[in-house]
Amino acid sequence: MDSLADHLARAAEEGRRRARSFPGRIGRDALPFAVLEAFDADVRGHLERDGRIEDERDRVLIAAVKLAETPPEEGDAAVEQARAGLIDALDFLEQAVLRLGIVNRRAAKAGLGTAGGPVAEPGGP
Repeated sequence: MDSLADHLARAAEEGRRRARSFPGRIGRDALPFAVLEAFDADVRGHLERDGRIEDERDRVLIAAVKLAETPPEEGDAAVEQARAGLIDALDFLEQAVLRLGIVNRRAAKAGLGTAGGPVAEPGGP
């Protein structure tokens, strides 16, 4: 059975995949929530609340808005810089959850870990 860390890895990769395949300018709300969709659905509700993790999630939203609002006329380099910033923010979010995340009771009931235990079990990811 999968652990919460497995769900996190898949959610982070899904976010990175969406950031990499972002084709151009879209509405302000579409990209930010698309890159966090899997994280919010499969990970966030299984963690004890932690402001540091929420801060990293907010950084992802900000980076995604920046990418979504980067005008194509600024050139490929500007778009790629914004894309790299979003991918970095997703990486930081993943690392924050692995470093700081605590499995909640809901996740434990779903078999994703031990309630009160770290997301990254010793010897794990």
